This record gives sequence, structure tokens and C-alpha cells, in this order.
Amino acid sequence: MAYELTGKIKLIQEPQSFSSGFTKREIVVTVEEGKYPQEISFEFLKDKVSLLDSLSAGQTVRVSFDIRGREYNGRYFNNLVGWRIEPSEGDSTPDDPSAADEKPPLPDDSQMPDEIEDDLPF
Repeated sequence: MAYELTGKIKLIQEPQSFSSGFTKREIVVTVEEGKYPQEISFEFLKDKVSLLDSLSAGQTVRVSFDIRGREYNGRYFNNLVGWRIEPSEGDSTPDDPSAADEKPPLPDDSQMPDEIEDDLPF
């Protein structure tokens, strides 16, 4: 089963490589739903590690992931394994030149009237 959530990147760990040739990279995403923010940790494995290279902390993303569970010594563990991550629509990063165009320009003093009429009845 596949799941999705949207949140803001809090932390991106460096990739970890193991002697078996296995590579993983972890990311923490803060989700602001509900009464308290939740910090959700995801693992990206093998070739999916490179998906995190172009992302940075503070960026809003949508993560697609699977839930994996296993038993070890009578205890049960869950992992959230990401397989797709993309910037959320409407998210503007500081490097995005279109972000400056979102606010209307402020008028300069030459566009302001010399005297403002106050025609309120009180």
C-alpha cells in the first residue's frame, strides 16, 4: 500500500553506505496537522537516495511512501520507506526567481495623492 503526506523538511541526513553495498538516507518532515506538529522520519533506500540531493531544509514537500514492518527478538518495528518526493505545489524556495513576483509592487511617493479626502460622516 502506498501513502502520501505533505510537510516541511526539518532535516536531511547524509547517505549511509554499508559493507554489503546497501545505501540509505534518512529525512525528517514536520507535519502541521492536528493539535501538535509531528516530526516524521523516512528512509530512502538504494537508488532512491539520490532523490534527496536537490532538496533542502525548510522546503515543503509531498512524500510518497510505504510502511514496512518486521519482528526482531520478539519486538516489532515499523519503517516508513519513501519512494518519491517532490516539492509541494505553490512552494517557493529562495532560489526561485518567480517568488519575488508574487507580491504586488509597493507604490512610491509620487503615486500618492498630496491630500487625502476624508468623506466619512463621523
